[in-house]
Amino acid sequence: MPFSVRLDDRTEALIDRLARRTGRSRSAIVREAVALYGASTDDPRSAFEKLEPIVGVVHSGRGDLSRDTGRRFTALLKEKQARRARRPR
Repeated sequence: MPFSVRLDDRTEALIDRLARRTGRSRSAIVREAVALYGASTDDPRSAFEKLEPIVGVVHSGRGDLSRDTGRRFTALLKEKQARRARRPR
C-alpha cells in the first residue's frame, strides 16, 4: 500500500546511505525502522520493572555501596585533580 511522508534532508540522506550500504530498498529500510520502533514501544513497563528480576541478584559483600555516593564521588574527583596537578608537563 503506498504511503507518503515528508522527510528532512538529513533523514532522507540517512535512509539513502543505509539502503546503499545494505543493498536494500529505501522502503525496506523505512519498514524495518518502523517495525523496530514499534517493537521497542510495545512493552509498557518502566526500565526498573524490566530489570526488577535481576536487581539485587549480585552480592558484592558490601552493604554500603549506595551510601554517601556524592561524598565519595567528590573525593574521587579531588584525588584525580590532585594527580593531574602533580603530573609533570
